[in-house]
Amino acid sequence: QVQLVESGGGLVQAGGSLRLSCAASGGTFRNYAMGWFRQAPGKEREFVAAISWTGRTISYADSVKGRFTISRDNTKNTVYLQMNSLKPEDTAVYYCNADREYYSVQNPEGGDYWGQGTQVTVSS
Repeated sequence: QVQLVESGGGLVQAGGSLRLSCAASGGTFRNYAMGWFRQAPGKEREFVAAISWTGRTISYADSVKGRFTISRDNTKNTVYLQMNSLKPEDTAVYYCNADREYYSVQNPEGGDYWGQGTQVTVSS
């Protein structure tokens, strides 16, 4: 059983930056692909970014390409989401996701394990 704990959310002005972290425990971190999803009020959860267990394969939603960067540190059992040039439409609860299969952390349903989420609010 993998436990995921997100941190780093907060309130930021448009154009600003935040870095989210997701610490994993309870499993062998390097065996899991990791993803970030988000859910805005009144909207369905959507895929944001994914990274393979090696870190060599990465994908992004079109809405965040060029602004967000996903990375992982397998020595710290942590995945990161660096978010730059934030926009009010990026406001959402951001969730960390883990699965042994890379394709699972890219599809809208996500993979097997979820964190509790961290709130990101971007003011205009």
